Amino acid sequence: MRRYHRPRMPAGKAKAKPHRRSSPAVRCGSEEQKLFYRDAKYVSKYKKLRKQQNQEGDILPTGSEHEVGNDKENIPKPSRNKKKKNSLQSLREEYEKKRAEDEKARMEREAIIQAKKEERAKAEARRKSLREKMLKKTRSGQPVMKYRIEHLLEGLIESSKK
Repeated sequence: MRRYHRPRMPAGKAKAKPHRRSSPAVRCGSEEQKLFYRDAKYVSKYKKLRKQQNQEGDILPTGSEHEVGNDKENIPKPSRNKKKKNSLQSLREEYEKKRAEDEKARMEREAIIQAKKEERAKAEARRKSLREKMLKKTRSGQPVMKYRIEHLLEGLIESSKK
């Protein structure tokens, strides 16, 4: 059974597919929806602004007393500059504090790493010297028993202490 194949378009006559964009203007069909989205945008901006200023310690008056867009005009310029300076100064202090803490933590980590390296080097030297002693041979090729017996004795003493 043969399947139906769609005939191909001749070269140069291919159609471009229309692209659909989902912008807010296309999404909202009526004028009311457009107004709703615009108002929602302004409300969210206002809430963000209030939250930001509440965190700084300055409480804004309610929206019924002042317009949302005019709140920058209600604040005198010197106080706004002062707030900027204070926020800049507090940010700088916070940055310095964080930097000092990070530096302190880094120094502590480096000290710990250095101590571990030194301990590792001491242990390596101890193992190396013990190995040299254990591998020593007499002129005739026999192992030197003195060092082997000392090693066994040290092991017994350590186990009796624990």
